[in-house]
Amino acid sequence: MAGRGDPPEGTPEGLPGGGEDEYRSVVFDESFVRAARLQEYSAQERMGDHARAVRSRPGWSARPGSRYVLWLVLLIALAFGTAIYMGVRHPYRPPASQPAQPLRSTVVPLAPKDAVPGGDPAELYAHSPAAQFRTGAAGITLPGARRTRNFSDSQVMTALTIAKDYLVESSLDPEVLNGGVVRPVRVLLDPDQVDQFDRSLAASAGDGRHAATGWLVRFDPAKVALADPDVRVRGTLRVTDVGPNALEVTSDHTFVYAVRPADPGPGAVAATGERAGDQAASLFTVRRELHFRFDRDDLRTHRTELLHSYLQAGPMACSADAASALQPLTAGRRATPEGPTGTDPYETGRAAAAVCGALAPGSQPSP
Repeated sequence: MAGRGDPPEGTPEGLPGGGEDEYRSVVFDESFVRAARLQEYSAQERMGDHARAVRSRPGWSARPGSRYVLWLVLLIALAFGTAIYMGVRHPYRPPASQPAQPLRSTVVPLAPKDAVPGGDPAELYAHSPAAQFRTGAAGITLPGARRTRNFSDSQVMTALTIAKDYLVESSLDPEVLNGGVVRPVRVLLDPDQVDQFDRSLAASAGDGRHAATGWLVRFDPAKVALADPDVRVRGTLRVTDVGPNALEVTSDHTFVYAVRPADPGPGAVAATGERAGDQAASLFTVRRELHFRFDRDDLRTHRTELLHSYLQAGPMACSADAASALQPLTAGRRATPEGPTGTDPYETGRAAAAVCGALAPGSQPSP
């Protein structure tokens, strides 16, 4: 008699272990069933004769939107990495700024042959070559700014504007002219030149590098005062592109000042009975040729490098020491016969020789 688990006919012959061994390879365990892909009929599929019989249930990876998000993240990462690489390896990166060169300056006194004419400032101006000059900063006109090979028109205009600001502060500011302040000029200089500027003001010397009058126009307030605050000016500015990181501006301006002797002290007034307002004015002419350089940092920070300064000034005696302050000859005075201070050709460390010129009679106001 067969057991409960055997077929009625018993175990088939020739099959060891019976029928269970024959189907053991196709029996699914529980883990296989849980991992099986689930499929179900949709209503539309069940109604159609030729439609797909089953519909797959999409997982996260099959959703179209997820693929778009993945691609977007990859593109953003690629763009960010490219930007960083180009910022570090950009082939057109501007060259590094070079240290500013020291200023080289020359001051030339112009001595008159005759006595200095005096009078009212307005009358003196009207009868001088400065009659048609403009007054103050209006006389420093800017040329049209045109782009260069390496700089845009706005950068060229910035360089011209800084050069004009320097000329205004160093040649027209009344407080700078009387030796009272220097900061308006100092803040316009490249930091590499500030030490040289400070040494020139603290210990002026006519050595071609440390003359205060190479940086600015100023008078000794104990000797000379302005008779008219309105300075007459005429000149030009010229721009030159000298490389991918440097613009140069050359200025050539003539400044005409109405000056008079400084106010005498109380004792002098009592002794002479003369007041400052009674003293005649005279004209003092200064021609300045300045050579400015601007790198890209200078343009961004509104400052300049002053490379060369050439100044002619008169009427002034050849023997006058003009390194610290200009010393005009005022109305009625004459130049002394002494020439400029001697120059020793054996002395080292002096960059410039003492020079002097003769003031042309036509440069003085006519009678």
